[in-house]
Amino acid sequence: MLDNCKDAKERWGGVSTIIDRWLEERRKMLVSFCELSALKAPKADEEVRGGKLRHLCEILVDYVSAGHFEVYDQLIKEGREFEDEEALKEASKLFAIVDQTTQEVLDFNDKYLETDDLETLDRDLSFLGETLETRFTAEDRMIAVLHTAHKDLVA
Repeated sequence: MLDNCKDAKERWGGVSTIIDRWLEERRKMLVSFCELSALKAPKADEEVRGGKLRHLCEILVDYVSAGHFEVYDQLIKEGREFEDEEALKEASKLFAIVDQTTQEVLDFNDKYLETDDLETLDRDLSFLGETLETRFTAEDRMIAVLHTAHKDLVA
């Protein structure tokens, strides 16, 4: 998509749109996460809780997929285009962190796709929250070193 653009502004300005859309998905995911977390057992209606859990899992998988198959690729391409070896090196380390959190998010998703037992959900949500915090920190840093750092060169 962006490969056919003629100048840096045209080419990498589109990355901002991709990132903005992805960060909006992140916001929606966090809202869903918080809504589900607020429904503590045993007071919460299990059917409502299960529905919110399924919704969260869908958003989680969509968010993780967009990162891996759309956003990170564009960030890496931008770093390479600007020959920013230092940023690419840091991004590689950050991607290792993101990759680990991806497995943890997918494990959460897989567990709750296979069971209606919500006995450990509160504990698992707590762990998922910590995982997401780690992920967001790494992702935000990747955006900073691979995209925001080149913003003036794109203008």
